[in-house]
Amino acid sequence: MSDLDGAALFHDLHQRPGRPLVLANCWDVVTARLVEEAGAAALATTSAAVAWSLGRPDGHRLELDLMLATLRRITTAVDVPVSCDIEGGFGEDDAALAAAVRGVIEAGAVGVNLEDSTGSGPLRSIDEAAHRVRVVRDAARKAGVDLFINARTDTYLSGSGDLDETVLRGRAFVEAGASGVFVPGTGDLDVIGTLVEAVPAPLNVLVGPGSPTVPELDGALTHAELNALQRPPG
Repeated sequence: MSDLDGAALFHDLHQRPGRPLVLANCWDVVTARLVEEAGAAALATTSAAVAWSLGRPDGHRLELDLMLATLRRITTAVDVPVSCDIEGGFGEDDAALAAAVRGVIEAGAVGVNLEDSTGSGPLRSIDEAAHRVRVVRDAARKAGVDLFINARTDTYLSGSGDLDETVLRGRAFVEAGASGVFVPGTGDLDVIGTLVEAVPAPLNVLVGPGSPTVPELDGALTHAELNALQRPPG
């Protein structure tokens, strides 16, 4: 599958009413092949498990070249679209962020997760985080790939947990070029429903022990946009 075909398919999978996209995370060729053989329509890497599998700590501390080598092995081993978790972007300046995006595309991924967290301290400002989304979109456009940019905000995972701020961030990210918005850290169906209706893009939530099931999420949100659901490792 070409990058163009894979990117188009990945976008389409996020826009199928009544058919939530469940993205089971992988971190090496074995997990990627197992998930694909189980029937997954697409895959997503998890930065934590990729780092741990390479003997590195999680949290913006894995070297880019090691991540890209793992990603390349995964994309060449499967026949479904793969999205890559690039954490905060592997660099603070625009040039480093754009270089990371080019590397991810060259390694065969058709989507990325980009966080508004720096790994320590407060979240990036809305303006700064939105600017970084624009950098990613511009780099992908120059590479000729309609990259699915899943802009993550950690307002619930490690920030304020403020719904209004989350909506503001989500809208700003979409305006800057994000394809979807990822809000880990909440399993509240009312909050999720509000975000789906307030942010004009597919919403990605983190599903794990104690969170609503995929059928519960689908049933509660049939009145709203399609949700792309991400399942953590393990």
